[in-house]
This record gives sequence, structure tokens and C-alpha cells, in this order.
Amino acid sequence: MEWLSEIVGKGNTVLWSYILIYMLIGLGILFTIQTKFVQFRHLGEMFRLITEKSSGKGVSSAQAFFVSAASRVGTGNLAGVALAIAFGGPGAVFWMWLIAMIGMASSFVESTLAQVYKVKDGDTFRGGPAYYMEKALNARWLGIIFAVLITLCFGLIFNAVQANTISAAFEEAFSVNKTIMATLLAIITAIIIFGGIHRIAKVTQIIVPVMAGIYIIVALVVVIMNITEIPGIIALIFKSAFGLEEVAGGSVGAALMYGIKRGLFSNEAGMGSAPNAAATANVSHPAKQGFIQSLGVFFDTIIICSATAFLILLFDVSPDQELGGIQLTQAALASHIGSWASIFVAIAIFLFAFSSIIGNYYYGETNIEFIRENKMALFVYRLAVVAMVVFGSVSGIQIVWDLADLFMGLMAVINLIAITLLSKIAVQVLRDYVSQRKAGKDPVFNASSIEGLTKAEAWEHTSTTEQKG
Repeated sequence: MEWLSEIVGKGNTVLWSYILIYMLIGLGILFTIQTKFVQFRHLGEMFRLITEKSSGKGVSSAQAFFVSAASRVGTGNLAGVALAIAFGGPGAVFWMWLIAMIGMASSFVESTLAQVYKVKDGDTFRGGPAYYMEKALNARWLGIIFAVLITLCFGLIFNAVQANTISAAFEEAFSVNKTIMATLLAIITAIIIFGGIHRIAKVTQIIVPVMAGIYIIVALVVVIMNITEIPGIIALIFKSAFGLEEVAGGSVGAALMYGIKRGLFSNEAGMGSAPNAAATANVSHPAKQGFIQSLGVFFDTIIICSATAFLILLFDVSPDQELGGIQLTQAALASHIGSWASIFVAIAIFLFAFSSIIGNYYYGETNIEFIRENKMALFVYRLAVVAMVVFGSVSGIQIVWDLADLFMGLMAVINLIAITLLSKIAVQVLRDYVSQRKAGKDPVFNASSIEGLTKAEAWEHTSTTEQKG
């Protein structure tokens, strides 16, 4: 197993140190300029659209948002932020914020493209990077590579990580045997994933707001209780980000590396995962889901990850690499609200991480259908997901975290190249939306509105009020 760890470690070093940092920041800035700062100019529109209902049998904007949020909001928000601070120091939080703010533009572009090139799937739709790689780039081979990567990464590897975090938290808080936890998680997961996208959407629509709301309220209470210390904490974050203050966790390079790596793990901007959920929405215009998914990045990192960061940085014990991950978050919260915090965190982790298992599963399902529509393949995949939930629950799996970073990085590289080549289409779709809004209309999209746009069959016969379906 050591040889595998060594290979994966070297791969991650090359990928994250020399390729992805430059791609994520550089292309995020490019998309921000191309869209004329869409993430800032249209923030109000993003919040307005979250309440818009779907007229038809398809998945609504809000439901698609919550499916993607279910995958985004998970272990990364509680354990990932703690790891970033433990290994990169407080400055890592600044780089998480930065990658989120520019990543909102990347998320807009990829999710708008997913809507443009989505395909009909019964009463709903499916799509994502594999679909726009095939349709817009005429590169089905690249779409298949991406589909395999995301299925392995999200459906199997990430789900093992999430299950492991749940079982560890429950063992710590309630002394629940990991085998018992594995059995319970497997049963609940099987019931939901064999029920289809509508059941997934309904479950996440309930779980995500509840879990995020409670966690944010607790964090807000802690921040208010320590309000006089917050300016100092923010100053510490900025000083540490640029090496102006030496603190536990190391150099500017470490802060940059861990901030961006854990930021991407948490908000997934540009990675190519959220577009799979974005494509399912039944909306009148592709840009609507671009806005919704861009808001998801803001919600995940600027709100929830920041809440965790403040909890930890207000903690009176300096974070280090010995006390990291979920244990650090539990210890920090316990210092603020009492020993019952470990129970609260265990329940929060269950809700966060289990909703991620559901969202991650769907990303694999839609990409298996891209490769080949085969009921047996889908059945085998569902069994594999349940098996990985069991495996993750009972194992110590550091190698799986490293593998997750590697697969996540490879996915991001492929997707970022694709959306860079196609970004002009997303910009034209945005212009079409803005011009209709300025005219006082509820924007309705037709493929003929964009010169040269082909293979966007879901948008070739649009009614005057709403997309048929």
C-alpha cells in the first residue's frame, strides 16, 4: 500500500502545486472579466431565483440547488476547514474566500453550459460536463474519461470519506460501534438511491436548509458572544495569508495550497460536479441555473466555511497537525458551548455528510447513463455505492482522502479546459438573459437566439412561457 501512497502523493504534488492553482485562479479571473463580474453584479438576482418554482414535472431551481448543495455542504465545511487551518494556518481561510469569489464565475459558466446542452430523461433532464464535451466539443471520448473520473471520485471515493466521518463522529459522541453505524447508513442510503432523482431532490431539499440553518445559528451565537475578538481574527487571517504574521501552520505557500485545495473540495467551483445537478432543473432560461449554482459557491464557502473558521480561530488552543479535522472542530465548539458540542457536531456531521452521499451518488448515476444507458450497470453502481458506504464506515482511509484529491484534481483540469473553450457560449446566454430582464420579461431561452448554437435540442422548441417538459 506504501507504493500506492507514494504514487498518489507525487501525482497530487504535481497537480496541485504546478497546474491547478494557476488554472483555478487564472481562469476564474478570466471568466469574471468575460461575464463582467457576474458574481457581484447579479447577486440579488441569484437570491430572487432561488424561490422560483418549476411549472411542470421537472426538478425546480431550488431542488437542483439543494442537490448540488447536498454534495458541496459536507465534510469539507467542518473537517476540511479545520484541516486547512491546521496545515496552512489562519491565512488558508483568506485563500478559501478568494477561490470562492472568483470561482463563482467559473460555476456560472459550467452550470449554464450544462443547462444549454442537457438532454431529456423522462419527466426530467440530465447533463453535465460529459454532455457538453460530447455535444459542443465533439469529444465523446473526453466526456467518457470525465464520466469515469466523476463516478469513481464522487460516487465511490468521496462517499467512503463521508461515511468514515459520520461513523468516527458517532463513535466519539455516542460510542456507537462502527459496524452498527455502517449497517444503518447502508440501509438508509439504499432506500434513497433506489428511489430516483425526485426522491433525492426531496430529501436534500429538507436536509440541507435544516442542517445549514442550525449550524449557522450556533456559529452566529458563538461569534456574537466573542464579537470584540472578530476584528482581530479577520486581521489575523489577512496577515497570515501574506506572511505578515508567523503563526502555527507554516508559510504563505502552505496557506495558499491548503486554502485552495480544501476550498475546491468544499465548494467544487470549476470541478465539473455541480453542473450535473444544474442540468436537471426545468427552467425557462439556462442562465437561471448558472446564477443558482454560483450562489451555491457563495453559500458553501463564504457563509458555512467561514462559520467553521471563526469557531476554530476563536478557540483558545492553537490548531496544529496533531489536532486536525473533525476533532478540531468538535474541540473548538466544545470550548464555546460546552461538552454537549460533540453530540451536536456528530448530528450535524451526519446530516451534512449523509446529504453529500446522496448528492455524490447522483453525479455518478447521470454519468453512467452518459456512457451507456444500461439498467444492470446502474444497479451494480448502486450496490457499489452502498458497499463503499460500508467500507468507509469501518475503515481508516487516509489513502482514500489522497485518492479523492487526485481524482478531484484530474476532473477539474479536464472540465476547466472544456469550459474555457466554450465560455463564449455562456457569455452570450448571459447577455440574452440580461437583455430580456431589462425589457421587463421573465427570460425565456431559444437556441436560435445564439448564432451558431447547435445540438441544444432541449431548447429548440421553447414555448412563450416555459420550457416544455
